[in-house]
Amino acid sequence: MIKVDEPRSFSREKQREAGIWQRRFWEHTLRDEEDLQRHMDYIHYNPVKHGLVERVSDWKWSSFHRYVRMGWYDAGWGAGLEDNIDVIGGE
Repeated sequence: MIKVDEPRSFSREKQREAGIWQRRFWEHTLRDEEDLQRHMDYIHYNPVKHGLVERVSDWKWSSFHRYVRMGWYDAGWGAGLEDNIDVIGGE
């Protein structure tokens, strides 16, 4: 069992769930390269969207840094996307 310092709800205690996992989820098979790119963009922009950082590159735990080194993303990617947030993720 994973040890988490955060308090858990009665329901999570009963189910022996740690508070770090999201309960609602969905399965999605990537259809093509464009679909993969949309999902990668969503994942990389998420910390900005939720106000955890100001720029994608500021989230130190992101795979974004590896993809920049590989040449898949420009280091400044994500700047100015706040006006087009519905394009990324579609939540």
